[in-house]
Amino acid sequence: MGCRIADLRNKQVVCIKNGCVLGYVYDVEFNTADGALTAIIIPGRPRFFGILGHDEDIVIPWAEIEVIGQETVLVTTDSAQYNVRPKRGFF
Repeated sequence: MGCRIADLRNKQVVCIKNGCVLGYVYDVEFNTADGALTAIIIPGRPRFFGILGHDEDIVIPWAEIEVIGQETVLVTTDSAQYNVRPKRGFF
């Protein structure tokens, strides 16, 4: 089954170790020498509605990707190193 980079964008990335949602695929990284994909990039979370910038982007190596589904990408990365905050209520 083939997949384009355009199809990969905006897929939800989920860590299968703890079920944490890391975000959505924003960009990919590839090796220009052989054209192989090396990583997917997830943008950092915005700080105070984006006014104060955002956290660093999350780069997940291609070796840590387990499954690319129709709507999600399952990865086996250590999400604790990315400072992922759980969603809370409105306030």
